Amino acid sequence: MNKVLIINASARKERSQSRKLTQLFQENWKRKNPNDRFTHREVGLEAIPPVNEEWIASAFVKPSDRTTENQLGVALSDELVKEFKEHDIYVLGTPMYNWSIPSGLKAYIDQIMRINETWKFRSGKPDGDYVGLLKNKKMFILSSRGDTGYGENEKNGHMNFQTTYLKFVFGIMGVKDVTIISLDNEEFGGEIFENTKKDIYQKLQRI
Repeated sequence: MNKVLIINASARKERSQSRKLTQLFQENWKRKNPNDRFTHREVGLEAIPPVNEEWIASAFVKPSDRTTENQLGVALSDELVKEFKEHDIYVLGTPMYNWSIPSGLKAYIDQIMRINETWKFRSGKPDGDYVGLLKNKKMFILSSRGDTGYGENEKNGHMNFQTTYLKFVFGIMGVKDVTIISLDNEEFGGEIFENTKKDIYQKLQRI
């Protein structure tokens, strides 16, 4: 049995294309893996607080040295890190906003990108050699984008700060097995978008 964490980052509800992708993924996965368990983490419609001074004052103090007061700065972060570590498979549904990711998703990543929790420096001191502390994890990034051509060596690839960033930052934490499925062409609408959806939905069904 695997534990699957589904993370939704869209600011939209019913009209969200990325939410439709994660829903379809869950339905398909559950049908094929009926014993797996799902957890949902909302970072698009429910505010994830950004890193602030209190967070920094807590996060960079050894847990054994924290006072009750400065422990409060990472209370939510500890909860999110614990949840992230406990799951085997991550399914991240996110739209592209201004060639990058939604602010709520960035805030979430900042909360779980914790030194000596999800990553460390190999020598124990700042050395530029990052070691991920998460092992044997699998991630599916299900993205939605208005335009197209954001793949490597494609016309808009140099503007893709969405999936390229996500693959990199989760890789730093040790999540190396990443599958990216992107639903493009939403801005074009009509037949072009419908054909794209059909193709992407079929890819999800084959997982």
